[in-house]
Amino acid sequence: MAGLGLMLAGANGAAAQASDGGAVGAPHSWGIALQEAFGPVKEHIHSFNNLVLVIIVLITIFVLALLAYVVWRFREEANPTPSRTSHNTVLEVAWTVVPILILLIIAIPSFRLIYYADRTRDADLTITVQGRQWYWHYAYPDHGALAYDSRPIPDSDLKPGQLRSLSVDEPLVIPVGANVRVLTTGQDVIHSFFVPSLGVQKYTIPGRTLETWFRADREGTYYGQCNQICGTNHWFMPIEVRAISQDAFRAWIDEAKKKYAAAPGTSPAVAEATPTPTLRLAENGR
Repeated sequence: MAGLGLMLAGANGAAAQASDGGAVGAPHSWGIALQEAFGPVKEHIHSFNNLVLVIIVLITIFVLALLAYVVWRFREEANPTPSRTSHNTVLEVAWTVVPILILLIIAIPSFRLIYYADRTRDADLTITVQGRQWYWHYAYPDHGALAYDSRPIPDSDLKPGQLRSLSVDEPLVIPVGANVRVLTTGQDVIHSFFVPSLGVQKYTIPGRTLETWFRADREGTYYGQCNQICGTNHWFMPIEVRAISQDAFRAWIDEAKKKYAAAPGTSPAVAEATPTPTLRLAENGR
């Protein structure tokens, strides 16, 4: 069964390939199972998911077989005089101990995954992610005052290869193979920074700074969305992470410092094209 899960995941990955050869982490038609893993965190999530899937399938088969046996063995024709047994010590101990053992089998790798995905000890890059109504604000504290906004591209401005409701004007750019520390916070209400193919999800909460991490092991583009219902334009918060080579990233940093120097923290592209929200929440989220 674990092999079946990996085969299905591999089928998804075959379709997640851009025309230029770069990887694409995004939903696609007839996708089955989890999105393909493009980093170590997601790979660990896949492993844990396959383990739990095997356990659930085995339990389901066992319960179904037991139910079928009981229906057949204790039907009225075969058992005209039903037993009046009310207690069975061995059976009662078994159905108490066995579920405990199953939960332990699940709990140990679950705790390992939680601690593994929590934070990285040796970060190569730190990025601050701030959720705002309704767009993302990215900052690179390792590179001075570099910061900018990221907004979705309107449907009318989409170019070939860009994805509706997923492509943005200013993607989050990272170097491939780097351990990226992500510090999340919120400006107004709770949002959620969620990129499935990289195995990263963290809430952005006003007044708090949370930490997580991820790494992209292949060059490509990985998409996500805010999956926290954060207001009327909740759908207007896609995430696009672009993983490029180390040399290309250094060149991008140099260009980005000049690009955003005139208007730090703003995105120059389609801010004027963003629809005006019909509802604005106050700073305290009410």
